[in-house]
Amino acid sequence: MSGPVTVRGSVVIPDAELCWRFSRSSGPGGQGVNTTDSRVELSFDLAGTTTLPPVLKARALERLAPRLVDGVLTIAAAEYRSQLRNREAAKARLAGLLAEATAPPPKRRRPTKPSRGAAERRLAAKKRRSDVKRLRRPDGF
Repeated sequence: MSGPVTVRGSVVIPDAELCWRFSRSSGPGGQGVNTTDSRVELSFDLAGTTTLPPVLKARALERLAPRLVDGVLTIAAAEYRSQLRNREAAKARLAGLLAEATAPPPKRRRPTKPSRGAAERRLAAKKRRSDVKRLRRPDGF
């Protein structure tokens, strides 16, 4: 599973900008659990990359700031017993994180007020409800 990571549209991160580390994973694995380096750590230097356009890079740096250590984004994957599947999972997670972080901000909400008919219907419903409750009361009150 080598190849570039597609973030969004034409924005692609080449394999040369990704740094991989492998280590032993905890959890099930049978006899090979103590000998196989199936845990994967994928590091991407977000602050130093040249593949992201400046606007998207600034947006991603701002949104991912709590996850960055010296401008480097690190993703660990150890959910599979196979190193290859963990590499695929880490790449997919990186692509998802960067796509979400570089997404344009949502459009501003234009405040609106309820229409006249909606306000009248709401008040009429309140009136009907109060009439129902008033008719349930004994006459003494």
